[in-house]
This record gives sequence, C-alpha cells and structure tokens, in this order.
Amino acid sequence: MLHPRTYTPEQVAEILQLSKNTIYELIGRGEIIAKKIGKVYRIPASSISFVFTGMDEDILKAQKTDEAGLEKVNETIRNVRQKLWQKSGSF
Repeated sequence: MLHPRTYTPEQVAEILQLSKNTIYELIGRGEIIAKKIGKVYRIPASSISFVFTGMDEDILKAQKTDEAGLEKVNETIRNVRQKLWQKSGSF
C-alpha cells in the first residue's frame, strides 16, 4: 500500500481530529506548513509531525538566540566601517 507524503487539509483534520476550519487557521498562523498549488493546499507529512514535536518552539528559541547576538554583530560592523572610513579620510 502506498502511503501519501502529502495530505489535504481535510485529511489532516481527520488525522488530528480537528475541524477543517481549524486546520486552515493553523495554516494561516504558520503552525502547519502547507504549500498552495493552484487553488488547493497540500500539507507534507513532516508538517504534521511538527505539531507534536514542538519543532516550531525550537526554531523560536534559535531565533531569539540569534536576535540576542545581533547587537554585537552590528557593533562589530560599525567599528570596522569606522576604521575603514578613517583610513580613507572619508570620516
């Protein structure tokens, strides 16, 4: 038997025992990743597992860690630019 690698929102609703409207809301909020092909959505099986594994929470934590380091990166860039401008006499 062939197992589908993608599902319709209706199939995902049945799998998760949720309403079809809830699935569309989850897609709209980015909690379920779906690809719109023409007028219909297809949801990869891996996206369904994200609902249970909390992968989105891991990604959010990683993003916060990255954002926390941005000020240091920006400071370093400012310092390098300032040194370059001073050398070129443009500053």
